[in-house]
Amino acid sequence: MAKLSQADLLAQFEEMTLIELSEFVSAFEEKFDVTAAAAVAVAAPGAPGAGAAAEVEEKDEFDVILTGAGDKKIQVIKVVRELTSLGLKEAKDLVDGAPKPVLEKVAKEAAEKAAESLKAAGAAVEVK
Repeated sequence: MAKLSQADLLAQFEEMTLIELSEFVSAFEEKFDVTAAAAVAVAAPGAPGAGAAAEVEEKDEFDVILTGAGDKKIQVIKVVRELTSLGLKEAKDLVDGAPKPVLEKVAKEAAEKAAESLKAAGAAVEVK
C-alpha cells in the first residue's frame, strides 16, 4: 500500500462534503480511540515559594456537565454544537443522554461561559 503525503490527504479532504468529513472524523475517533476536539491551553503563572503550594490545591480544570435539556432542546443542541466540534447527530445524542459532560478539563472562565450559554438556551448545567 502506497503511503499518501499530507498534500495528497489534504487534496482528498478538500473534495469531501462537510457531512462526509464529519463522518470520517467520527470513524477516525472511533478507530483510534481519540478525540478531534480543539485543545484548550491553560497558562497559569507560577509563583515561587509558598505560593506554589497554594496553586496546587486550587482547582484549575473544570467539567461542564449537562444535567437536563429543558423545554428548548433544539436551542440546547445548537449551543452544544457551538461549544464543541460535534456534528448534529452527536450533539443530539449528548443532549438526549443527559447527564453527560459537554466540556472536560477546561479553564474556569471557559467553563463559566459555556455554562452561561447553556443556561440561556434553557438547559440545566452543573460545573464541577
